Amino acid sequence: MVELTIDGNKVEVPEGSMVMHAAHKLGVYVPHFCYHKKLSIAANCRMCLVDVEKAPKALPACATPATNGMVVHTASERAVSAQKSVMEFLLINHPLDCPICDQGGECQLQDIAVGYGGSSSRYNEEKRVVFHKDLGPLVSAEEMSRCIHCTRCVRFGQEVAGVMELGMVGRGEHSEITTFVGRSVESELSGNMIDLCPVGALTSKPFRYQARTWELARRRSVSPHDSLGANLVVQVKGERVLRVVPFENDAVNECWISDRDRFSYEGLHEDRLTAPMVRSCDGQWREVSWSEALQSVAQGLTRVRDSFGAGQIGALATEYATTEEFSLLARLTRALGSENIDFRLRQTDASFDAARAGVPWLGMAVSDLDTVDCVLVVGSVLRKDHPLIAQRLRQAAKRGARILLVDTLADDPLLPVAARLTVAPSALPRALAEIGAALAALKSTETPAAFAAVEPSEAARKIAEFLAAGTQTAVLLGNQAVAAPEASLLAANARHLADAVAARFGFLTAGGNTLGGYLAGAVPGQGGKGAQAMLAEPLKAYVVLHAEPLLDADNGAQAVEALKAAQFSVALTPYRSSAEQWADVMLPVAPFTETSGTFINAQGLAQSFKGTVAPLGQTRPAWKVLRVLGNVLQLQGFDDETSEGVRDAALVGGIEGRLSNDVKAALGVGKPAQGGLERAADLPIYRSDAIVRRAPSLQATASSRAPQAKVNAATLAKLGLEAGQAVRVASAQGSVTLPLAVDNNVADGAVRVAAGFEQTAALGSAFGQLTVERA
Repeated sequence: MVELTIDGNKVEVPEGSMVMHAAHKLGVYVPHFCYHKKLSIAANCRMCLVDVEKAPKALPACATPATNGMVVHTASERAVSAQKSVMEFLLINHPLDCPICDQGGECQLQDIAVGYGGSSSRYNEEKRVVFHKDLGPLVSAEEMSRCIHCTRCVRFGQEVAGVMELGMVGRGEHSEITTFVGRSVESELSGNMIDLCPVGALTSKPFRYQARTWELARRRSVSPHDSLGANLVVQVKGERVLRVVPFENDAVNECWISDRDRFSYEGLHEDRLTAPMVRSCDGQWREVSWSEALQSVAQGLTRVRDSFGAGQIGALATEYATTEEFSLLARLTRALGSENIDFRLRQTDASFDAARAGVPWLGMAVSDLDTVDCVLVVGSVLRKDHPLIAQRLRQAAKRGARILLVDTLADDPLLPVAARLTVAPSALPRALAEIGAALAALKSTETPAAFAAVEPSEAARKIAEFLAAGTQTAVLLGNQAVAAPEASLLAANARHLADAVAARFGFLTAGGNTLGGYLAGAVPGQGGKGAQAMLAEPLKAYVVLHAEPLLDADNGAQAVEALKAAQFSVALTPYRSSAEQWADVMLPVAPFTETSGTFINAQGLAQSFKGTVAPLGQTRPAWKVLRVLGNVLQLQGFDDETSEGVRDAALVGGIEGRLSNDVKAALGVGKPAQGGLERAADLPIYRSDAIVRRAPSLQATASSRAPQAKVNAATLAKLGLEAGQAVRVASAQGSVTLPLAVDNNVADGAVRVAAGFEQTAALGSAFGQLTVERA
């Protein structure tokens, strides 16, 4: 530690700290633009000049190391004079457009200019003009003349997002921040550049000219889109969400959010169902009162139960329903006498529930990912499935952590990968078996009998070496692994690897509230059917909460046919188009911004939130709808008056004791490949749920481009086809026509066809065999 004095106050800071860090520890404000606590030091702006005794001139606080006995004055005459001079230079070329600037009212330059700027300018020459840039549909760079070259956006791309999409060209007054040869910004974290920009050079394109910042009410919420549970500030004008920005929480999302969290609010305003609707005998939809709609639902469910038995009623939900909604849906289903309830619409392994000992979770705190020195991630497109967890692993890798990947799609995670094994989906269990056999040989322990016939590949041996050398190691199962038909086997093999090296084992769970679904009991009970079984062997009645079955289920086409064939189906949905095809009754329920609730993230942290705007039209919170429906059906146990009461009942006894990653399934190498091509399906980041799919700006990004059939060069040569051709891709269920493209990230013997699109829904399951031939 070193001790120094700042403005007469002594302070101790770790060796290597800068004066700025010491000032922050004391709570002393030093004006700055380029400094940011999460970015490297650039010392570009010079606004933080301070007076250091015995130094011949003012020094930048952000780049001056603290030393023992140093005496610093941040508000002396020399310091303030230097700061005012820097501000005068910064304002020389800055345009006087505060009245129309989106940053006005929350602009660092504006704020600091009040304290350190002059009342008039001595500069009479023409100001420089910088031509606007097109950075894509999310980030606006229409007024780059405002840029003060702090390079926060450049450093963010390099150091946090992992890709340098912006850089500086030119020198002196010709310097400009620009993209590389006119490319747009495509990082899944790009919106954070807007928050980092201390002036109005980079602003939100969807928010542009929508409101002044002082007109916005700010309300806290939690993201529903992935298992991190990023903390949000939802900004509202009137009763409309106009902007979403991060709420800083170092234990969860630090000060970042993904673009999916930031811009998906646009989907809250599109295609909304605003009144209860019932399908008439002639197939036409008509608006009805809530009372009539609930009576119709009660009559429909009662009729099916009385005619066919309670076992013919099933409930389906999706991973971003709140814990309260899950709890009441489970309560309703069981009160009707059925155990058929599930929210894991993409899960295809019927034996997964029997294989798990408790609620699967991350196995550690999210912040513990910062301290690992070796991580094996199985079956995940990290950047797209969990962008902020990928960011934490990126920082860990910069500190020396070894990142190891076993996957079917070798997409660039934008972080250093120490070793990787990319195989066809059916070969994932064998790939883990190879690593297990290599570990046994490396540690001179007995090879498990199930792995005895396995010969490790070079990549498997390399992964085993890194796992064996780690001291703070983790093995994590991703979304694709958990959704696979052999999820139980993958979990068993991965758990074995973790145990072999004393590593922590966990699941990178899908959706914003997977743990909440498990803890609230929204999974099949004894004798109950899971989502796949309910849709493969159609029931007579379905209650569907929030889900859009065509795009949210593993086999969307089969799901829609099952729902159409049912005698009665009710949809609790915010969106009209999600259920028009198959429902008999549609009840408008609130998305997460219009209801109170709780999301439980992958580490088991329960985060409750309130509604940020009033429900649209006749929309009602789903937990209230389910509670009233229970009363209409005259069922016991539907007397809750608040969402907090429902939450407390669901989580009685706590969370931690119910979490367990123990796996009861046996080890194995899986089934041999059947020959032909296997489907390797990714779920694009902006096709993951109904809200995101309706956000126009996110759908205009490269990540949401129309799907293609992608194979690697070797597979393309075997097929005898050419890239760019239209091909007919067929499964056992159906076929689609797609353009063929080369993607060397795809494993041999596999064809990459994205899920989550209407264009590919006819293919059915995300797993299985495909044929590809000229259209």
